[in-house]
Amino acid sequence: MGTAADKIKREWVLEGLDCANCALKIENRVQQLQGVSSCSLNFVNKTLTFETDSIHEKEVSNKAAGTIKKLEPHVHIQLKGTRQTVNASGEVLPAPTSNKKDHHHEHDHGGHDHSGHSHEHGGSQKILLIRLGVGAALLATALLTPLQGGLEFGLFLLAYLIVGGDVAWQAVKNIFRGQVFDEYFLMTVATVGAFAIGQYPEGVAVMLFYQVGEFFQSLAVNRSRKSITSLLEIRPDYAHLKVGNELQKVSPESVTVGAHIQVRPGEKVPLDGRIIEGSSLVDTSALTGESVPRNVKVGDEVLGGFINKNGVLTVEVMRIFAESSVAKILELVENAASRKAPTETFINKFARAYTPIVVLTALLLAVVPPLIMPSATFSDWIYRALIFLVISCPCALVVSIPLGFFAGIGAASKQGILVKGGNYLEALNDVKVVVFDKTGTLTQGNFKVTEVIPANGFDRESLLELAAYAESHSNHPIADSIIAAWGQKLDPTRIDDYEEISGHGIRTVLNQSTVFAGNAKLMNQQGIAFEKGEDTGTVVHLSVDRRYAGRIVIADEIKSDAAEAITRLKALGIRKTVMLTGDSRSVGEAVGMKLNIDDIHAELLPENKVEQIEKLDLAKGNKEKILFVGDGINDTPVLARADVGVAMGGLGSDAAIEAADVVIMTDEPSKIATAIGIAKRTRRIVWQNIIFALGVKAVFLILGVFGIATMWEAVFSDVGVTVIAVLNAMRILRTPNTQPTSTALETKPIQT
Repeated sequence: MGTAADKIKREWVLEGLDCANCALKIENRVQQLQGVSSCSLNFVNKTLTFETDSIHEKEVSNKAAGTIKKLEPHVHIQLKGTRQTVNASGEVLPAPTSNKKDHHHEHDHGGHDHSGHSHEHGGSQKILLIRLGVGAALLATALLTPLQGGLEFGLFLLAYLIVGGDVAWQAVKNIFRGQVFDEYFLMTVATVGAFAIGQYPEGVAVMLFYQVGEFFQSLAVNRSRKSITSLLEIRPDYAHLKVGNELQKVSPESVTVGAHIQVRPGEKVPLDGRIIEGSSLVDTSALTGESVPRNVKVGDEVLGGFINKNGVLTVEVMRIFAESSVAKILELVENAASRKAPTETFINKFARAYTPIVVLTALLLAVVPPLIMPSATFSDWIYRALIFLVISCPCALVVSIPLGFFAGIGAASKQGILVKGGNYLEALNDVKVVVFDKTGTLTQGNFKVTEVIPANGFDRESLLELAAYAESHSNHPIADSIIAAWGQKLDPTRIDDYEEISGHGIRTVLNQSTVFAGNAKLMNQQGIAFEKGEDTGTVVHLSVDRRYAGRIVIADEIKSDAAEAITRLKALGIRKTVMLTGDSRSVGEAVGMKLNIDDIHAELLPENKVEQIEKLDLAKGNKEKILFVGDGINDTPVLARADVGVAMGGLGSDAAIEAADVVIMTDEPSKIATAIGIAKRTRRIVWQNIIFALGVKAVFLILGVFGIATMWEAVFSDVGVTVIAVLNAMRILRTPNTQPTSTALETKPIQT
């Protein structure tokens, strides 16, 4: 194998892949190929991603394409993001020159892989409906006309071949390819078996009903696919590049850093950049989940994916498309489906073992009772075994569960929360301890003057003015906040002398008066009597000619939704909230008490934060998980150490996006509760589907064994359950804007 540097990642779009079971087979077979280090097939956006190394790349591509064509001959392989197709030998063919792209669109082929006709592009749905209509008419004729013997059999057989010939043919081909236990096989055995025991009408009717069910199932899957992928349609299509006095319409990928682009009202901002001309309102909801448009002006940064509402903006590009926020989000959400949740992997393994077991049971059911029970007939028990076979198909589970997790990830991204995989979405359910970093997570991370307390006859204005002049030569954030609070232009000629006293503060001569500005240590050092006060925050004391003038308190503002975040987390069943900060104990405790946080650890270095997480890890229960929330720049080691790492404002910090499992793009701590709410809702709906599908199947299997259920009910229990499960998984997308603390809203059926 090559070195890590030689790793090559291939992304292929499998057009015409609408069967989750087939997707699972392709993923498993490609994963087993020699030279493939990782492989995942995202059923929702039909993308196969596999990694190999440069040495084996050609051989692996060749085998992978051959495997796909062997398993699903009708599937068209395309290179992701292009119109170039890949042939069965893994070679990339040039894109067609004429615009024949339309025949790849989802709605054109309605996705009937199950029934082997998604290779009929264009009017495949129409052809299928015509076939079903003709088949149904022939079936009705055969039932209503008093025909006998060969004629009757011939008419039923003709109806059967028109309705389900393609399914039977697909089953035969699959058996020769070594794929036995699939839907085609189960349906063919059941319907041919019905013919063999003289149940001709049932054989045709079951195949007819199965095809109708498949048609509706593919509509449901495609509908949910579209709903989910439409959430991610934030990709800009073009950019207006300024070349001299002209504007050229180009693709965002071709624009370089430093280029100037124009964004008109109603257009998407194509790339991240800084406004150099114009002002406007921008809709940021696609990226950040914020519903209120933002005002932007010259000097402000705008991100690709924002929608310009009213003004014309000229933007200087700061990042190429591949590094822009919108590209990162698209990549994160698309790749999220490859990190499968434990429930998903369990169901896939379950489906692999379950189908052969059921086929074996059906065989025993057909043969054993007639041999040991005197009154039992072979035809009766074969019929029951055939019903048993049809019911056994695990399609509802294989389709609806990955769809459920993808919908959960989609619902979260709609709220400005990027979850990097189904496994992290699942893990959020088990979070019982939430650990917060303070600065930039619970607080704004920017200092502000919160109190001005004059003394000895000085007033508020004169105290602020003194402090602003004293701090005018410093570039410390505290100095900046005092100058900002004073808010007037400073006249440097008024300062005659300036000296910084390390670790204490500043001495300056202002209008021939000596001014000291600094901490309590400075006042003590100079022997100036001062008022201590119970202030939370950084305190700057001032004196003029050794007379105490008062103090100014500077504090980091608490985020407006921080208190709500803690309340909502506790309502969701979080056992313990902890705050870690490098700030002073007094500041840390003041913020922690204000927000009702259980444990506060202050004056910590980044490595002490990791130690605290490890202590919590030892104290937690077996299945409990720890979630850490940080603003990502110095919190990278802690984000990586926690069970679930959440980065705040991840759009700014690449390190955070890399290290975190969940990225909150709005900077709002309350979104953590929203994410956990979505995770709980996703798990609930996924388990509803598992219990519903297995429950219905169990009931029909028992009814089938006792001869109560007919083939019709058997087909309903397969196809009907799948459609219902897919539609149920879609409810996850309808997550309310804020997760209520009561679960009443969560359990009500969604009105459509």
